[in-house]
Amino acid sequence: MGESHMEIMLDTANTQSIYSCQQFLNLTGVTTNPTILKKEGASNFFSHMKEIKKMIGQIPIHIQTIGRTEEEMIEDAQVIIEELGKDTFIKVPVNQAGLQAIKKLKKEDYLITGTAIYTELQGYLAINNGVDYIAPYYNRMQNQGIDAMKVIDSLRTEIEHTQSPTKILAASFKNCEQVTTAIRSGAHAITLGKELLDQVLEMTSIDKAVRGFQEDWVQTFQAETIGELKRSLITSEINLSIK
Repeated sequence: MGESHMEIMLDTANTQSIYSCQQFLNLTGVTTNPTILKKEGASNFFSHMKEIKKMIGQIPIHIQTIGRTEEEMIEDAQVIIEELGKDTFIKVPVNQAGLQAIKKLKKEDYLITGTAIYTELQGYLAINNGVDYIAPYYNRMQNQGIDAMKVIDSLRTEIEHTQSPTKILAASFKNCEQVTTAIRSGAHAITLGKELLDQVLEMTSIDKAVRGFQEDWVQTFQAETIGELKRSLITSEINLSIK
């Protein structure tokens, strides 16, 4: 299986967060679940999902099935596709009912993300059923004493050994270290919330370094930015030519 760049998805249903992240990230998807939708207070599910899909254009959205039985999951998938199109990824939990639904849905060329993965064996079973993504829940696994790093590494080995098209979409992160460890362990993709991105990019240490560099620059060249320095030099040259 050929190597490709790390896929970064945003785990949210907040349109402002999506717009903000689109300005500085090459997002490859948006993932949602009922807990995220509850947090947003989304009152109209379909219109909210359509609004997100309109915002992200060709980038796919991953939407969770809610049913507990095979039949309910399949119906959920059918309705999601009817409303949002065949390019939508259907998130299905990897339990027995979920695997039964996945097996049938894949025969109809649905795009499937196998979710609620806590164990290595779940991942193997989902890979065997041909899912497009498997989503191991990193922090939740760690909380149960499961070595999430080892699980991701083993699943990546299986995918490469069998030349499976399945990709590992690591999810459920509490901190930055979990994200970087998941990537080092072999995850093809990660999905994380805006809060975690803010935690990384708005560190006091980063701001202190940036401010320090700018202060040294100003003291040396008496200009706030390189652009300002260039403009001042041009202005000086014009004034000299006039004289």
